Amino acid sequence: MSVDVRTWGAPFRIGATSYIVDAGLVENARFLAAHLQDVQLVLFDLPDGPSNLPDAATVEQLATLGARHDLSYTVHLIDDLQSAPAADEPATTALHPSLDAARRVIDRTQRLAPAAWVGHLEGRAVRARGFAAEELPAWWAQAAQAVEQAGAWAGGVQRLAIENLEGYPPDFVTPVVERTQAARCVDVGHLWLDGRDPIFHLRAAWRRLRVIHLHGVLADPTQPNRDHRSLALMPEPMIDGVVHFLLRNDYRGVLTLEIFGEDDFWSSLAVLHASIQRFGD
Repeated sequence: MSVDVRTWGAPFRIGATSYIVDAGLVENARFLAAHLQDVQLVLFDLPDGPSNLPDAATVEQLATLGARHDLSYTVHLIDDLQSAPAADEPATTALHPSLDAARRVIDRTQRLAPAAWVGHLEGRAVRARGFAAEELPAWWAQAAQAVEQAGAWAGGVQRLAIENLEGYPPDFVTPVVERTQAARCVDVGHLWLDGRDPIFHLRAAWRRLRVIHLHGVLADPTQPNRDHRSLALMPEPMIDGVVHFLLRNDYRGVLTLEIFGEDDFWSSLAVLHASIQRFGD
């Protein structure tokens, strides 16, 4: 299809994940370069298993595509960040595995000068205990240490965008972000999944907002794989509420369609374009 978001006049860069066509990182970047302005590299590196961490030759190909097509990159870190083991895990003086993974990803992709490295904070242990108030200060402290360390490898903590996750209070990461001065990634789909108004949280994160993840969700909680679906699943007023807020406030960061597969890609692009065209009507 002859779709090029560069002709849409949006102030923000529009991107999608590196899993749209059934191929590797370079093939996805080459496919998306004709249509989009950014590619989010979604990476994995399983112990004794498959890995798609790019080698130097792959990074050079990605960099060449970026320079040739005005294509930027965001990079999603592999593991949720933490600097210390959970209370029920043995203590260790070694670098936490999540930080070791972050360092490998950042080192491999520095050449691409990403708009941001996007990371989650590991919070499953405190969530399992109901976010007990007496546990939060220690959790915030170790999370901030992890963010500061990953940010140092990234060349500045402002290049690390901390993302909200479903099933957590939307402001769960805020004390860590404020303490470290890290950037934010607001995942609108995760907020929709939890039945929350994304505009409130976009506005709250605005000063540090570098990346937005946008994807549809299924309303039925009994269904598996409810999120990271086509935007075509969402009511028009919900799409317009987010997109028109970004246009009205001249958002200049990256808007990533965090979906996977060609069908959801094309239908999501059509929904986004239609919403942009309705702005100001």
